Amino acid sequence: MESKTRAGHRGTGPGAITPDGCAVEVYARLSVGPEPDIVEAAVPAGAHILELGCGAGRVTHPLLDRGFTVTAVDESAEMLERVRGARTIRSAIEDLALPETFDAVMLASCLVHTGDTEVRRGLLRTCVRHVAEGGCVLIQRETADAHTDVPRERLDPAGFTIRIASVEPDGDGVDRVRAEYVFPERVWTQTFRSRALTREQFESALGEAGLRVDRYLTEDETWVRAVPVT
Repeated sequence: MESKTRAGHRGTGPGAITPDGCAVEVYARLSVGPEPDIVEAAVPAGAHILELGCGAGRVTHPLLDRGFTVTAVDESAEMLERVRGARTIRSAIEDLALPETFDAVMLASCLVHTGDTEVRRGLLRTCVRHVAEGGCVLIQRETADAHTDVPRERLDPAGFTIRIASVEPDGDGVDRVRAEYVFPERVWTQTFRSRALTREQFESALGEAGLRVDRYLTEDETWVRAVPVT
């Protein structure tokens, strides 16, 4: 599989950079947040989870530790090299077509906000294609002020700063976002295209793909449990 840089995406810094501008070294160092708790509360114990866009396994590994079976998908071979204990598949998410379905499909990292509407449709079609009857799709959204609360930063528990340095219009309702990952010894950057989606726009996109919101899993509505429309 040949990896091509996605239009409008780039990254800088030492080591491998993925097609959407992610630095593998950075993602290998990111701390685990609340995601494993959110997933565990939303799916049955021991569920088989299809994790779309697994990166270096930041969430994969805690899910495995909690007794879930995980099939981890990413388009970056360098990211997948960091994943341990899970079945791994190298593929662009929108192109994935496995001959099986899963108890839960997870689309995290706010990938649903991709600036390319056709890619977003492809991502959601992949979710629908792979969720088992009675299963669910877990989707992470941006916060409501993600495109307006800029600049902003937070300290990762691992000891480095994650900064959203700028958000600038890039045409057709899409913004160009620049993120900086500031470590004591070096800095990585990522520039990517993101489309803000209101709750109504998000739910409309789900409906177009054949999904509906079952419930919002977090108070800020950034995590959603969706199910196929029957």
